[in-house]
Amino acid sequence: MMKNKYPKYLEISKAIIAKIESGELLPGDKVPSENELINMYKISNTTARKSLLEVELQGWASRIKGKGTFVLNRSEDKHLTRMLGSFHAIKESFNENLIKEGFTPKNVTLEKTIIDNGISININGKNYIIEGKILKIRRLRYADDLLLKDETRYVSMSLCPRINLMELNQAFLKIYEDKYHLQLDSVQRTLGVTIVYPEEENNYFENDLQLPVFILDSVVVCENQKVVEIEHSFYRGDKYKFSLHTKPQLITSNGRIS
Repeated sequence: MMKNKYPKYLEISKAIIAKIESGELLPGDKVPSENELINMYKISNTTARKSLLEVELQGWASRIKGKGTFVLNRSEDKHLTRMLGSFHAIKESFNENLIKEGFTPKNVTLEKTIIDNGISININGKNYIIEGKILKIRRLRYADDLLLKDETRYVSMSLCPRINLMELNQAFLKIYEDKYHLQLDSVQRTLGVTIVYPEEENNYFENDLQLPVFILDSVVVCENQKVVEIEHSFYRGDKYKFSLHTKPQLITSNGRIS
């Protein structure tokens, strides 16, 4: 009987790296934990730990203390892929996602003001309104000193009182749920494209040539159909890719959606 060519921990690390290379594990995804590897491969704690360390030493992933080991972004152009259709994905914070992918995030707040008269937006043919006082916050979101996102959010202060006093380092959806105990019903979004020119006023991307940017408009709707947030943001088109996440509906024998 032939012995394995590689030690067990190398076999496992190669299997993990193969999943990363094939795209089964994407930048920012969590690599199986030590306990998961132990259950999957029936190995010891030491072997599981060495397997993850090998993946990290080869530059494919990085361990974040207390959270796990995450796939790094090794693509040459450093494109970031973000999912549009997954409610779970948009509950993760911008900063946390960048850290998982191996970037250093930085935020610059350009504006944090209270608007008294409400705001509205039309998305997918429907008009959404936030009435009463609103917190407007505009932030520039950087990764390794490169501006990726020019973000403006409008948050209902009747649903989220005194939110203007918070530092807002978490994902906003988590704040709505954990701090204000709001039952979120849906997030409606549209994605468009425009060109930003170097000489344009209010352009912070510091581009020397014409730059394509994605325009993301969205609303966060609570269970009572009240709007808690409206967002209007610009993403660098040369650094972002957006993926769609959908699930097929079950169709009954009479052709109706179940």
